[in-house]
Amino acid sequence: MIVITPFYAALLGLLFIALSVRTLRLRRALRIAVGDGGSDAMLRAMRVHANFAEYVPLTLVLIIMVEVGDTAAWLVHGLCGALLLGRAIHAWGLSRPREDFRFRVAGMSLTFTALGGAALVLLFGYL
Repeated sequence: MIVITPFYAALLGLLFIALSVRTLRLRRALRIAVGDGGSDAMLRAMRVHANFAEYVPLTLVLIIMVEVGDTAAWLVHGLCGALLLGRAIHAWGLSRPREDFRFRVAGMSLTFTALGGAALVLLFGYL
């Protein structure tokens, strides 16, 4: 029974809404209907939003499969927590006008830990 991943999926959903609203507000403030309009701030907001959309769905699907496989709860929490923290750190770090790459690297590292960790758990379970 899936009981852990939906909680984290809901939190990630709320974070995605926040990133979406932030991007929409910036579009309105800068009067940019499509694209980045040559604005670094708009480009950063778009990439944070898109990067989230690119990594979170597949990672959640893999983690759900891990949880269905009756894996230890601590591992599922660890994978979900790494994904949530990674996406939040990445979004915050990349959104700064004076980007500190440590946050971007840490965010992607945690995201890849969740994605790769879930994939490896599934592969080893299959073997």
